[in-house]
Amino acid sequence: MASHGRNSLPEHLRETDRAAGFELAADFERFSQMNDVFTRAFWDARVKSKDTDAFFASYRMEAAPRRGDGFTQKDFALRNAAWLISDIVSERSAAEGLREGFQGAIRDDTPVAPEKAELGTPEAEAAEIKAIAKLFGADLVGITHRDDRWHYRDRPDTRTMEPVANDLPDGLSHVIVMGHAMDADLVETYPSALAGAATGREYSHEAAIVMQLAAYIRNLGYDAVASMNDTALVVPYAIKAGLGEYGRNQMVLTPEFGPRVRFSKIFTDLPLAVDGPRALGLKEYCAGCDVCAVACPVKALPFGSPDFGEEVTQGSPSTLRGVRKWSSNAEACFGYWAKLKSDCAICMRVCPFTAPRKGWSGRVWYGLATGRGGARGRAIARAWAARRARPRVKPKEWWGRIRG
Repeated sequence: MASHGRNSLPEHLRETDRAAGFELAADFERFSQMNDVFTRAFWDARVKSKDTDAFFASYRMEAAPRRGDGFTQKDFALRNAAWLISDIVSERSAAEGLREGFQGAIRDDTPVAPEKAELGTPEAEAAEIKAIAKLFGADLVGITHRDDRWHYRDRPDTRTMEPVANDLPDGLSHVIVMGHAMDADLVETYPSALAGAATGREYSHEAAIVMQLAAYIRNLGYDAVASMNDTALVVPYAIKAGLGEYGRNQMVLTPEFGPRVRFSKIFTDLPLAVDGPRALGLKEYCAGCDVCAVACPVKALPFGSPDFGEEVTQGSPSTLRGVRKWSSNAEACFGYWAKLKSDCAICMRVCPFTAPRKGWSGRVWYGLATGRGGARGRAIARAWAARRARPRVKPKEWWGRIRG
């Protein structure tokens, strides 16, 4: 499917842009995955360093345990074990320059059945697909139209770190987006290698889930391409599929889990009814909240209003330009990760929407935060959130809980 120019954009995509609140500038261009900060750490001397090399090595047998709560050998062992299934999938085509699920779509293991199954209405099939995705383990599921504006214009050949084509089969018209909730207790220990197990666990889960759902669709006689962080930006797809709204911390804020979610997707020609973006009140709360920006140790997050990527990005090639949104300083963020030898995600932990809502007080707070009571209600919710903010859980406390 060809990229859509600004003037040739189909009306259904214009409509969902309006519903999602997307504002694209006239000079918007598709993003090159070569400029993703993780990819740049392999070829760009402005990002690549001994620290970044050690960061990636630490996820294998070169973990960097040290004295310090959350960074012991056990912490790294749990994190790396959590990543294992994802690693097996991502490395199986390494000899061909493809890191499946991250720098290239996941390759098919199931042929498309020669005969198409008899289907119900697009609405019935969409409901069934969502139920099956949840059967396999997805926590959230939404469906939207394919939109090539969000697809990488190229991807890296991981052998040479040169750009190559980022193509999909023709006719894949729909995108099934799945959300995978991270473990709340582990997230409370960020930043730590221990907390990294929450990230790795969901990447391993989603690798299995997205491959299983794609295999189901292909067995029905329809094409399906399984995808994680590869092929296209998942944030706009998740928003257009009605799963959440964009937050200051660069993540999708969901009603169920806040930003404590990882996403996967499937590109398919299965005829499905689509969902639409939802006005959830989360973005409006974010506009008046800067908890994540204040907490960021390297000040990589913006304090101001959404813009076209200028407040803290310093002209970084790792920033998607031409879309009005909050943008981070990717180099500062990843540089901190590299020094930690693990992901940070303090901004996820401190977000008021991350903590599980419990009892009547949680329900009342969420109602106020998302617009019940208008601007005054949100102000009350922000003040309430500041009072009930919880300190970071020490990793040794987490280990103590699981030992009973």
